[in-house]
Amino acid sequence: MIKLAALWQRIPKPVLFGAAILLQCALLVLMVADRVKILREGREVILQTRPLDPRDLLRGDYVVLGYDISQVPAGALAGQPTAERNPIVFIKLAPDANGLYQAVSVHAAPVTVTAPDVLIRGRVVYSCGSSGRTFCDKLQIRYGLESYFVPEGEGKTLEQARNQQKLRVVAAVLPSGRAAIKRLLLDGQPVYEEPWY
Repeated sequence: MIKLAALWQRIPKPVLFGAAILLQCALLVLMVADRVKILREGREVILQTRPLDPRDLLRGDYVVLGYDISQVPAGALAGQPTAERNPIVFIKLAPDANGLYQAVSVHAAPVTVTAPDVLIRGRVVYSCGSSGRTFCDKLQIRYGLESYFVPEGEGKTLEQARNQQKLRVVAAVLPSGRAAIKRLLLDGQPVYEEPWY
């Protein structure tokens, strides 16, 4: 142990500083690569946005998004205990006649789905019971798709379109259920698209 401490002290400080910078850069590259993988390999689903409480509309330069699939019936999970306070769940989505994906069922673990259905992973925001460890009849779910950064000053237009239900989101969903916003559609036309190279 003493030899390790002595060795550590012999490493020049600029080398340690450089190693710390390289480690941080590597972590950033991994985060970007993970998002690119979702956008490149994920299956596209179109989600209808819904109006939100006006107190949560726009903070800074991003739009807060809610979805029809953000509140779903718990189905067989209703009243069941959960090990976590905000458990991860898997929602089976299927396209309706308009091509919009709707929640079909909720599961505590991944299930097999066949195309065109998709399994998306989300986290229950609120659980019932005194300990908060029981599934309610209706589940409020977050998918990590609830905000989208836009150029400064352009958020108000998207808020209005969202409130008029003219804004839709195309999300990429991996077989593991992880998802990312790929593009925004305003009246069916792309207005913002994530580069995925």
